[in-house]
Amino acid sequence: MTRMKALSRRQSISGDRVRLRLLDLADCTPGYLAWLEDPQVNRYLETRWEPQSIASIQAFVGAMLASPDSYLLGIFIGDRHIGNIKLGPISARHAYGDVSYFIGERDEWGKGYASEAIAAVTWFAFTILDLHRVQAGVYAENAGSARALEKAGYAREGCFVRKLRGPEGWQDHLWYGLTREDWKPTAFSIREGA
Repeated sequence: MTRMKALSRRQSISGDRVRLRLLDLADCTPGYLAWLEDPQVNRYLETRWEPQSIASIQAFVGAMLASPDSYLLGIFIGDRHIGNIKLGPISARHAYGDVSYFIGERDEWGKGYASEAIAAVTWFAFTILDLHRVQAGVYAENAGSARALEKAGYAREGCFVRKLRGPEGWQDHLWYGLTREDWKPTAFSIREGA
């Protein structure tokens, strides 16, 4: 049985500066491909292990659109697509979801957009999907990603020692999480006409 997603392609999650909406095949552009091929952008992305193409991006986006337990959202500033954030897979039984993200436009790094996108997807997870917990893992060297999670209210919960093969050799995998009870609600909304 296929579940209907709680966010349609015509809706977006809106905050003060960022807007998140489901990605579709029209978003599989040469610019998106350039992000995945940029060694500075993909430094901590698992996509770096496989050659990327417009076709592989389309296959991934198509799979996420069809998935009943994942939401692949573009991060937009105005109409500019600057990165992606994914919520999923979601465990319906245990009411938690994994969060992963990246800002592909390097000129937008360090401006707090990742933190706001994390806060927005967390709001969606807790208020719309009624999840109990959200969680994310980061490479220990990826200090910017860890700061973005902490700024969004996530707490470091653990460390898997030398678990990941990073750009500089084996790295620790830091694990962050946030439960609804520890969450400080933020102001986001669902808007029609994404």
